[in-house]
Amino acid sequence: MTDQERDRLRELLDAVLDENNRTLEDMAGDAYSSPYHFSRQLSRGAGEPPVTMRRRVLLERAAWELGTGRSVTEAAWSAGYESVDGFTRAFTRAFGHPPSATADRTTGHWLPAPNGIHFHPPTSLWVDAQEAATARPAAGVTELMLHHDVEDVGKLLQLAQGVSAPDYRRVQVPGSAPLGWDGPDETLAQVLAHLVTTKEIWLAAIKGHDTPDTGSDDLAELADRHGQIAPRWLTMVRDIDRRAAWSDRIIDALCEPPESFVISSVIAHVLTISVHRRQLARLMLRQAGVTPDPGDPIEWWQQRTGGLR
Repeated sequence: MTDQERDRLRELLDAVLDENNRTLEDMAGDAYSSPYHFSRQLSRGAGEPPVTMRRRVLLERAAWELGTGRSVTEAAWSAGYESVDGFTRAFTRAFGHPPSATADRTTGHWLPAPNGIHFHPPTSLWVDAQEAATARPAAGVTELMLHHDVEDVGKLLQLAQGVSAPDYRRVQVPGSAPLGWDGPDETLAQVLAHLVTTKEIWLAAIKGHDTPDTGSDDLAELADRHGQIAPRWLTMVRDIDRRAAWSDRIIDALCEPPESFVISSVIAHVLTISVHRRQLARLMLRQAGVTPDPGDPIEWWQQRTGGLR
């Protein structure tokens, strides 16, 4: 990355984290860019969409504030949430515990980040060089597929914003149900919801958490949940690889009756079904009048790295 590119990325980050820029339009305007190009530039440069990054950093700040004695209500308003309930749901999904329990914990206020960028008290940012280095996808096929998967789902959720409400829930592929027990994938809403909830459910099973609330297919909420689950999912898989725990088994008590799964087969399952659903979502987007890219990992890798190297 050239000095000019670094300076531009710094300008984009400043626009994301400016206290006065609460929407994507605000951020883009502050950076003298259109919302589309602003989001594209930052996603390529930092590996994280601007709205997702802002939400994550503000949640990190809220966790630090709660640890210093601020109330949940004060932290919610400071983080830009319009209701305490909305803040509590987002915080719990991100940290795995409610904000009311934060003061009793010593685990720190950082969330997994694809770029190593975190809130640093009282008003600064900290870039974890080691996390930033390991977050960039290596040439290994598993790591590449994992990163492509989470970034591609985020892209599809963004593209779906251009689909009308009737088309979002219109049956386009009658009878589609790649996993019979998982329900139908006949509408764009169902496909996108499954792309998000699959990782939420399996992460909860592997980490031993309670069954997550996966009922809503609201597009804005799905994008919010994906922004929170994606870095946690990547962090979990990296930890499995670091411990060479691919042959370990989990007893999934969320199943009825409980079942045993080999960890490597779970990750392969998620990636395989995700590829099918992402291409199915592309078909549905085209039928709804939105033109997506092909979803090819080669093109994604070239765009991500500036060429094969």
